Formats: sequence, C-alpha cells, structure tokens
Amino acid sequence: MKTLQTIVIGFVAGLAGAYAFFSYQNEKIRREETAEFNNVANYEPTTDYRPTMVVPSGSSTLDNVDFSSAAQKVTPSVVYINSISQSGASYSYWDLLFNSGGQQTQVSSGSGVIFTQDGYIVTNNHVVESAEKIQVIYNKKAYDAELIGTDPSTDLAVLKIKEVNLPAITIGNSKNLSVGEWVVAVGNPFSLSSTVTVGIVSAKGRRINIVEDKFPIESFIQTDAAINPGNSGGALVNKSGELVGINTAILSRTGSYTGYAFAVPIDIAKKVVADLIKYGIAQKAFFGGEIAELDYQNAEKYNLKLTTKDYKGVLLEDLYRTSAAKNAGLRPLDIITKINDIEIDSKSAFEEEISYRSPGEK
Repeated sequence: MKTLQTIVIGFVAGLAGAYAFFSYQNEKIRREETAEFNNVANYEPTTDYRPTMVVPSGSSTLDNVDFSSAAQKVTPSVVYINSISQSGASYSYWDLLFNSGGQQTQVSSGSGVIFTQDGYIVTNNHVVESAEKIQVIYNKKAYDAELIGTDPSTDLAVLKIKEVNLPAITIGNSKNLSVGEWVVAVGNPFSLSSTVTVGIVSAKGRRINIVEDKFPIESFIQTDAAINPGNSGGALVNKSGELVGINTAILSRTGSYTGYAFAVPIDIAKKVVADLIKYGIAQKAFFGGEIAELDYQNAEKYNLKLTTKDYKGVLLEDLYRTSAAKNAGLRPLDIITKINDIEIDSKSAFEEEISYRSPGEK
C-alpha cells in the first residue's frame, strides 16, 4: 500500500513540475516573439542634453499641414520584413515525461526602406540579426532576401532582393532638419502594413545608450510621431517625402508608444549603406581617443578652471597610445570645439561628424 501511495505522489509531483516548466517555457517564447523593437524601458540620461541648434528653413505657421502628398510618395518605398528563425523548444506534457521536444519556428516582423531601384533595402540590424531566413513582402509578393551586411554600431543592415524598377525612396538631408519641423513615420507596427503617423522633430543629436557595440554611434533624431513594435527599420521623412531617418527605437515603460521615438539620421545611414553594399562591412574612421561631454561635472572631476561660458566643445578625456589624434599633437584634457569648420558642442555631435569620414581621410 505504501509503495502504491509513493508512486501516486511521485507521479502527481512529476506532473506538477512538468506543468510549471511548460508554463515557463511558453511565457519565455511569448516574450521572445514580441521583442522585435529596441525599447528603452528604463532610460535615464547620464549627462545634460545640449541640442544641436539649426536655423529653421521655412515658415513656422500651421498653414497647409496636409501630409497626404508625402504619405502617397513614401508608402510604396516601405516594405514589410519577416525575420524567421528556429529557436526555443516547443514542449507538451508528453515531451516532458518522455524527454522529447522540437524546435519552434518564430517569426518577428519589422520594416525596411527601398534604397535603390535594383533591390537594395535598408532596415535595422536588430530586426534581422537572429534570422535564419529573411522574407521581404512588397506589392503583395514575398521575396527571399539576401543579407548583404550589418553594422551593429549604428543598428543598420542592408538586404537585397531580386527585383528591378523598384520605387526607391528620395534621400533627404538630416543635417538641415530643424527641431520643431514636421516629420512623417511610415512602417508596419503590430503587423499593420503601410501605417502613417505624423509628429515633429523633438530633438537632434540624442544619445540614449541603447546600441550594444564596442564603438556605438548614437546621434538620434527624436520625434513624437507614434512609432511602435514593427516600425523598426521604417522611414522617417520630412514634409516633402524625403528620407531623413531610419526609425530604430522607442522610449517606453510599457513596450509601446508613449511619447518619443528615435531614428538614425540619414546622413549617417547613407555612408553605412554605401559601405555595406560595396565592402560588406562599414568602413569606420577611428579618431584615436576617448571623448567626454564638457560640462560642470567633468570640469570638477579634472579640476578645469572653466566658467559656464567656457563649456563649448567636447573634452578629450584620453588618447590611445598609437593614434592619429596623438600624432596630430592632441593631448589629454584638450578641448575640441570644431571638426574642420563644423562647430562641435556634444559627444553625439562629435561622433556623428566622425561617422561621415572614411579611414585615411584628413
């Protein structure tokens, strides 16, 4: 009798443990399936933000705020991307009891922008980095896409599909973009294809420490246009329908839109895309030193005798032993105020300006 009781108790306990493990695995898989967008859930700024000031290029009146022309122009150039992978085992009660299991196909979605008529498409690295197969949906047709190259430092990737005469997007200029200017976001949030939202440029040169790479380049365009999971890799355009950024991240404590989103400026993306198409990797220009914000905290840290009016530029915190910066005569605690004729007043602005350069360029 005791033996039977022991067997029954052991069997029930085993089923309870199997059920708990099964529930845990399913919850884990569910979380992985919804993680297709860079979400800055607990962002806290590490330094004071100093915006890049740009003189407004036109009238600030609210006359003629119709965005239908820009939307009509851009929507055909934004594609739907499926990132397909075999990850996370699928379990049933019988799998657990008899030690069997199988791989589950996972599909996460994102957006992409047609960069050239012959099939090159730009998206985010985080949209495709775990994919075993990439599928591009364009004009109700599915294409198997080739991954040309990725650049984790800017969270960009380039795909290629075998098609010609595609509606390539018109490339704009993010340097001339003004804070307060209208922008339009186009993408596929929550699998809702060709969704258009509108907002303004809330800030430029924003650094949010989200790019996980040894040499990250962050100088995001911040916008209040509604962007959600699935918008990753989509287009941010100006009122004329010209591409000014690639939508990349949201600032949210819920995982969905609650106010702000961030895009890689097109002036950074253009060089990365050209490098990936030509070389397969991004050609990075390395300055050869560590740059820090020139602010009150660092002035105190290094005992710099500065007044508030002297906080212009960035601080050269350290130099690499053998580097172009050292060979040029720069020294630790130098203050850099310009690169060529471009005024530099933040670390993100410095990194953005360097990102336009190629190795060997002076």
